[in-house]
Amino acid sequence: DGAATGGYAAPSSPEFREKQLEKFRELAPQMDIVITTALIPGRDAPKLWTKDMVEAMKRGSVIVDLAAEKGGNCDLTVPDERIVTNNGVTIIGYTDFPSRMGAQASELYGNNIRHFMSDLTLKKDGVIDHNMEDDVIRGATVTRDHDITWPPPPPKVAAIAAQKPKEKKKELTVEERRAAEVAAFRAETRSQVTLLVAGGLFLLLIGLVAPASFLSHFIVFVLACFVGFRVIWNVAHSLHTPLMAITNAISSIIILGALMQIGSGSAWVVVLGALAVLMAGVNIFGGFLVTRRMLAMFQKS
Repeated sequence: DGAATGGYAAPSSPEFREKQLEKFRELAPQMDIVITTALIPGRDAPKLWTKDMVEAMKRGSVIVDLAAEKGGNCDLTVPDERIVTNNGVTIIGYTDFPSRMGAQASELYGNNIRHFMSDLTLKKDGVIDHNMEDDVIRGATVTRDHDITWPPPPPKVAAIAAQKPKEKKKELTVEERRAAEVAAFRAETRSQVTLLVAGGLFLLLIGLVAPASFLSHFIVFVLACFVGFRVIWNVAHSLHTPLMAITNAISSIIILGALMQIGSGSAWVVVLGALAVLMAGVNIFGGFLVTRRMLAMFQKS
């Protein structure tokens, strides 16, 4: 880690270097940006990113060689220049990065001074409120009222309240677990029976006033909604997105029905059929597109 060498890299053995370069060659095609910083006191910078690694990188990739002042860690680094290789890799070998950061350094320093002055004049009336209880103001104060206040005391750190231990749930016996399962089953059965009775009464009321052709289609629609709800409800939440993405292909049934109705003589039926085809098509292709993107997340390029 460089701790024993003042933050600089230490010379490595030939075996370690070969393993290191082998790993770098494996990773080079996947890298979009590479930043090298290895320096050894009294020596030229070690070559860690070779020409063949640069050639293996993707077009548009960038190499920032912070060791350019000692020759660079990249074989193709040109000190004080920014070059683009034949395969479109940009290599930056500037040796004056500190002087190039003057604007950013001034902006950050000025921002700190502005906030410090805001703390000194909380009422924004130009009157300085030298609050020695403020850790920042106290740490920046060297003398006050003819007294030397440096060094400041250690900053106050609020103690984190200890969390209350969570109560352990009582482990149920075999009989208690069985009784709980039976009670849950009975409650679910009652709710399902209630829904079925209510649905049956609703269909009976509709059947008294609706024509037979409408009732047959309506029953199929209600049963499809019920079966679909029960199937999706029993699927784990983590699988909802891929499941819905695939089952969106069921919308093809809607497309077939809409195509059969487009030839109708009614303008309203034609318009509604065209809208059904459009929305179902978006549903199908969108579902497969989402599935493809999800699967791509687990594929190693």
